[in-house]
Amino acid sequence: MSAPVAADLLALDRAAQDLLFRAARTANTFTDEPVTDAQVAAIHDLIRYGPTAYNGQPLRVLLLRSPQARARLLPYVSSSNRAKTAGAPLAVVLAADLDFHERLPELYPHRPQAREWLGDRVARAEQARFSAALQIGYLLVGVRAAGLAAGPMAGFDAAGVTREFFPDGRHEALLLLNVGHPGPDAWGDRLPRLATGEVVRTL
Repeated sequence: MSAPVAADLLALDRAAQDLLFRAARTANTFTDEPVTDAQVAAIHDLIRYGPTAYNGQPLRVLLLRSPQARARLLPYVSSSNRAKTAGAPLAVVLAADLDFHERLPELYPHRPQAREWLGDRVARAEQARFSAALQIGYLLVGVRAAGLAAGPMAGFDAAGVTREFFPDGRHEALLLLNVGHPGPDAWGDRLPRLATGEVVRTL
């Protein structure tokens, strides 16, 4: 009897595995089909259950739908990312709420002292970035689960975007994300992935 292949050892069926990972790609072009608020809400309703430290959920998502909002973003985007950001159905700024601890009495009620644990802003900001980065990973998979393509981009002036869209100093921009249905020639060839033996060790 032959050993089961890796895909057969997972709870998700093969179609779901392919949708979320094997066949999913980072898109560089998109069709004109819009991404609706209902789709965004459905994605968030799925991914909000992913774990974060202290259940703090510091990710904040800013949807740039209007031409005016998109025009404010583009000067901060690298030249290689500007055209696809201008043409994507939805451009998103993903940010960390550096004062996420204010919601901990509600979100982490069994530890009432948790808000005081995070009184130091420098340490709190590090925690906010870490958990928001986890949530960004969940969000990318959620976009794929909705049958959409995601184009995450780190090629932008994060400090400039933070000043432009979050002047209160409470939020910090971490990543830009284009979302939509993939257009013509949306991606190149699949790049190599490391094998399990190169990543996983046992002690």
